[in-house]
Amino acid sequence: MTTAPLAARLTVPSGPLFFPVTAYGPDGTVDIEVFRAHVRRGVEAGAAAVFACCGTGEFHALTPEEFQRCVRAAVEETAGRVPVVAGAGYGTALAARYARLAEEAGADGLLAMPPYLVVAGQDGLLRHYREIAAATALPVIVYQRDNAVFTPETVVALARTDGIVGLKDGLGDLDLMQRIISAVRTEVPDDFLYFNGLPTAEQTQLAYRGIGVTLYSSAVFCFVPDLALAFHQALRTGDDTTAHRLLDGFYRPFVELRAQGRGYAVALVKAGVRLSGLDVGEVRPPLHEPSEDHVKQLAQLIERGHALLEETK
Repeated sequence: MTTAPLAARLTVPSGPLFFPVTAYGPDGTVDIEVFRAHVRRGVEAGAAAVFACCGTGEFHALTPEEFQRCVRAAVEETAGRVPVVAGAGYGTALAARYARLAEEAGADGLLAMPPYLVVAGQDGLLRHYREIAAATALPVIVYQRDNAVFTPETVVALARTDGIVGLKDGLGDLDLMQRIISAVRTEVPDDFLYFNGLPTAEQTQLAYRGIGVTLYSSAVFCFVPDLALAFHQALRTGDDTTAHRLLDGFYRPFVELRAQGRGYAVALVKAGVRLSGLDVGEVRPPLHEPSEDHVKQLAQLIERGHALLEETK
C-alpha cells in the first residue's frame, strides 16, 4: 500500500491507468509469475496506476483465493511506485468480502463493480455501495454500467459517503454524465474523481474531456503501451492532431475489430498481450478466444499503429 491518498495520486496521472489481464498457464490455473511480469512491464512502461483483477483482468472468473493472490502480487510488483486498485463485486456480502481480501493484500483502493444480475432501484444501489465503502478503510470508485446506472441525486449521495471518492462511467451517456458532474460540483465541496470506463476508452476520450473527465482506463496499454502513452501525452498537451491520427489509424479500426466478437473487450486484449511476446494464456469460460483471422488482423493493426508512431516523431 502506498502512503499518499489515492484520489491525490490519480487527480493528474503521469500516464495511462493500466488494467492488466490475468495470466493463466496451459492447465488453466493462474500463472502468478507471468502476471507479475505483465504488471512489472506496465509499471516500467509508464502506467500511473494498476487496476488489478477488474474487468480486463477477468474478475468474474477468479476465485477469492486467486483474486487475493493476484492483488498481492500486483502490490508487491509495484512496490509503492504507483497505486493498486482492485475490483470488488457480486452481491453486497461478497463484494464486501472481496474488499476485505483486497485490503489484506495491500491494495490502495477498490473499483466497485455493478451488483450481480439484479436490477435495483436507486435506494438499493446507494445502500449497496455504502456497505462496500464501510467494509474497509480503502477508498472506493463506483463503476456505472449495465444494471448500475445512477441519477445525479444518487451520485451526490455517493460523493457524500465516507470512503467513496469517484465514479467510473461505462455507460456512455454524456448528457447524464454532464448532469452528474454539475450536481456534484454544486452540492459537494470536496473534489470527486470521474473516469471514462468505456471499452477502449481512448475512442471516446476527446468527448469526455469536453465535459471535464480527464481520467480514463486503457486496456490497449496492456499490449501496445507506446501507443497508449503517445495518445495520453497528446491529450495532456492538447495535441489533437496526433490524437486524431492515432484515433483514425489505430483506435477506430481496433474498436471495429473488437466489435466482431462478444467478449472481445477482454479476449482480443489478451491476444494482443500474447502477440507482444508474453504468454498470458487464454481467457476462461464463458469468454472465448478470438478467431485466427481476427488475431491476424490485430497483428497487422499493431504494426500499423507502430508505423503511425514513427510518422509522428
